[in-house]
Amino acid sequence: MAVVRPFRGVRPADALADRIIALPYDVMNRAEARQMLAEAPDSFLRVTRSDALLPDSVDQHGPEAYARARAELEGMLEDGRLVQDDAPCFYLYRQTWRGQTQTGLMSLASVAEYDAGTVKKHELTRPKKEQDRVDHVTALGAQTGLVFLAWRDDEVPACRRLLAELASRLDPAWSVATPDGVTHALTPVTNAADIAAVVAAFAQLDALYIADGHHRSAAASRVSAARQGAGGSDGFLAGVFPDSELQVLAYNRLVRDLNGHTADAFLAAVQQHFELEHGVDAVPAGRGVFTMRLAGQAGWIALKPRDGVVPGDDPVGRLDVAVLQDRVLGPLLGIDNPRTNERIRFVGGIRGAGALEVAVDSGEAAVAFHLHPTGLDQLFDVADADRLMPPKSTWFEPKLRGGVVVHRFDPAR
Repeated sequence: MAVVRPFRGVRPADALADRIIALPYDVMNRAEARQMLAEAPDSFLRVTRSDALLPDSVDQHGPEAYARARAELEGMLEDGRLVQDDAPCFYLYRQTWRGQTQTGLMSLASVAEYDAGTVKKHELTRPKKEQDRVDHVTALGAQTGLVFLAWRDDEVPACRRLLAELASRLDPAWSVATPDGVTHALTPVTNAADIAAVVAAFAQLDALYIADGHHRSAAASRVSAARQGAGGSDGFLAGVFPDSELQVLAYNRLVRDLNGHTADAFLAAVQQHFELEHGVDAVPAGRGVFTMRLAGQAGWIALKPRDGVVPGDDPVGRLDVAVLQDRVLGPLLGIDNPRTNERIRFVGGIRGAGALEVAVDSGEAAVAFHLHPTGLDQLFDVADADRLMPPKSTWFEPKLRGGVVVHRFDPAR
């Protein structure tokens, strides 16, 4: 079963939400965060990127930064920019982008289910990033970053239908359009019968899957263990969405050079495993095919794996990102570890094929690869097999904003 729990959320005062909700803390560097705070001084980045309020000489992952984050959170509560609900409730978080709406449930997910594997993961965590989240949560006594979870909508359609019914019946506390063209709306679910219905509906699910937030969920487990689950630390802040409403974009690749190959030699080597078609559209026609832009070659080239190249019985090996890595990036271009190799760069699909063309045509990169988006069904299959996804496999849009709802531990428990 999937456990979801209501909680006393800390959230922006309704009239101030447009000034407070912010981009996620990990999509910007310190200088960019500082500029954003200069333009929007009430932004929740005051809490999630408090290092931007401090001199560069101060360690952005050090005690002074965490102490400043706690002071900023408490200050925003004291002056009313943030408020805490009096009673536990759920929250509907709706995002509308490019004509499509996704409705998620903001709740507490279960640390015990995460530890037991009912909340399924597909990535390893990096020790430093995980420790940063542990230190941040511990210092604040609060979880400010949510874990992005998804469920198989076709398993229990009643969950999505219930959220849609609640969204149609309840008025949002606020609705905010952000400069990236996304409309965000938050709706508290306070009625006891509605809360009970949500709990019962989600209990029918066999599992929840982490779409993004592996470091935050791992940190929540460690904090809960240290606090022995006290104060609500046995739950972690989650935004739970049906897979049928989520939009996954491609996560594309740029490689700086051809690893000593000439263009002709590289093409000849690629043809050993792929059928090539020149003059195609930049965007791949579908799953199982990816396209390539090569310096000195006109237009885009489609790469279709030859028979026997894709391991059909391997949920990881059959992913387009894995086929590209195993047959091209690793053996031909020398990118053995894409997590650490500085010759490769990953480009989110939100930037479009044009960004890849500019990089190759300008000489910044020797070759670009445009992939078809990895499907959530593929992510689920990998997680169900207790395997790991290749790095940079999925790019979700729109991004979930920070500061929409915060889970603050109850010191009395």
